[in-house]
Amino acid sequence: MCGIAGFLDKGGATPDGVLEAMAMSLAHRGPDGQGLHRVGPIGLAHRRLAIIDLSAAADEPMTNEDGTLWLVFNGEIYNFRELRERLAPRHHFRSQGDGETILHLYEEHGDECVAQLDGMFAFALWDAPRQRLLLARDRSGKKPLYYADTPAAFAFGSEPKAVLAHPAVPRALRLESVPLLLAHGYVPAPLTMHEGVRQIPPAHLMTVDARGASEPRRYWRAAFRSGPAVREDEAAERLLDLLRGAVRRRLVSDVPLGAYLSGGIDSSAVVGLMAEAGGTVRTFCIGFEGAPAYDERAHARGVANHFGTDHTEFVVEPKSIELIDRLVHHHDAPFADSSAVPSLLLAELTRKHVTVALAGDGGDEVFAGYLRFIAGDLSERVPRAAFRLARAVGRALPQPADRRHPLRFAQRFAEAGALPFAERYFSWIGLFTEDLAQWVAPSLVEHAARDVVLHSYRSSLELAAAQSPLARLLQLNFETYLPDDLLVKADRTSMAVGLELRAPFLDTALVEFGASLPDAQRITFRRGKRLLRRALRGLLPPSILERGKAGFGVPLGAWFRGGLAGAVRERLLPRGPLHDFVRPEPVARLVEDHVAGRGDHSARLWTLLTLESFLRQERSR
Repeated sequence: MCGIAGFLDKGGATPDGVLEAMAMSLAHRGPDGQGLHRVGPIGLAHRRLAIIDLSAAADEPMTNEDGTLWLVFNGEIYNFRELRERLAPRHHFRSQGDGETILHLYEEHGDECVAQLDGMFAFALWDAPRQRLLLARDRSGKKPLYYADTPAAFAFGSEPKAVLAHPAVPRALRLESVPLLLAHGYVPAPLTMHEGVRQIPPAHLMTVDARGASEPRRYWRAAFRSGPAVREDEAAERLLDLLRGAVRRRLVSDVPLGAYLSGGIDSSAVVGLMAEAGGTVRTFCIGFEGAPAYDERAHARGVANHFGTDHTEFVVEPKSIELIDRLVHHHDAPFADSSAVPSLLLAELTRKHVTVALAGDGGDEVFAGYLRFIAGDLSERVPRAAFRLARAVGRALPQPADRRHPLRFAQRFAEAGALPFAERYFSWIGLFTEDLAQWVAPSLVEHAARDVVLHSYRSSLELAAAQSPLARLLQLNFETYLPDDLLVKADRTSMAVGLELRAPFLDTALVEFGASLPDAQRITFRRGKRLLRRALRGLLPPSILERGKAGFGVPLGAWFRGGLAGAVRERLLPRGPLHDFVRPEPVARLVEDHVAGRGDHSARLWTLLTLESFLRQERSR
């Protein structure tokens, strides 16, 4: 796990010192060393977090036998041993690591080598004889890769800050991204908050030479569908075998290793299979004092006791709002997912003890764990007239002050039920979903139109157009919310402290298996993950298997009405850069309504707080 950056000169020569600056901007991702390679038009930089083969032989940039290929690589290739065994008769390996496998695989298969890699990765490979750069990103989007294509140079990096460190890349804001942020809570790939910086989407590769860059092209896609009926006991056994293999492949490490543990099904399953593989497992959990609805420490403690792990806990205090500026710095963007706060603190706690941690990310996406999946399936079975009646009743009732109150869920379900499919999903998962135009500055109103905001949904919904409503929701969620929110959060918060985070539920074979399940094995009327729960019966205690979805939330509602109310007003109400993009009047009403307890607007307030921090930091540069 590392940070990578570099450039390919096209219309000029990059000044001395730029490559070092790009590398240093990513020092937090790779605290164990730095490597640079610059010859002719190419510059490659690498910050190393040593995980497999700690020797200098695995340092990067790495070259092949005759020095014609050069690689910088971020991530882990879980099938590198099988690939290495196949390649060894024809190639000389200098290291015992996984990165070198990519070089020799490219020698034999060219760009198509990417399809043979199973893991989490982002890499850049310079082919000197062809004077061409190949860049690629893993299937689910666990590892990031950003780029900017300018007349003078093509620049790339693991984070936007590395790309922006190149003088050919202007630091101009992409104003049209603000409505997208307010709508979704993130800026959908391939866009970013900066005009000239883009992302390579998950499961895509692209090539660059002196003439310019190709459009990224897809090399893999998980096609969710409601597959044919299969015997449930056989399917459950297959699922457990795949998950067991995924966990075991992610235990390969030459440094200390542990696991995040929330007490939910996904993280508990990972910990249970780690314990099954042998040895004492180090587990780490975070909680909130005085907020029992958000505090999972007791559940995690029960799982830790069940499997005999070496367990460590940490408590988050309301003063954690002070982390906003730090989180924005690491994201290079506003970021509406407030669970980034405990995620960062959990990563810091974990990094004091281990260098690698396994987590349960992806279980909900692959096996239908969210309430919105159940709601989406149910909403297709209810007449629209019934939804209109339920909406009228819901509007007549007061809105609960707690976003997790059952009535709040029911109101949101009824409010969206009569909408078209894409808008229904958006209303459940989005933030400023109702009349977005009233929130943004007049210059941005045209970019707040519903068809513009929902453009990122188009490809996923078209792919699954002939599938069941549940399969369509799974496809959409897997290709939007997962890579643009959850995996960004996981990468930035862990790599901010030099911690490698691995996700067994996003193993390629497991994802493809989950995508093929019949809907009846995904959800029941009242909860999701039906087959996963069946598969884990012999591994997890009933108290965990019977738990509903809790989520990794933060009690922002109470915090923003309590000791942090003053900080919210101080950041959002005075005239500042925020009000160049967002109208001040509705923001002021939102703050006062929340503080007065007339509604829970904590998610929207958090979004505005991160936007304010981002704009303030950009203005100070």
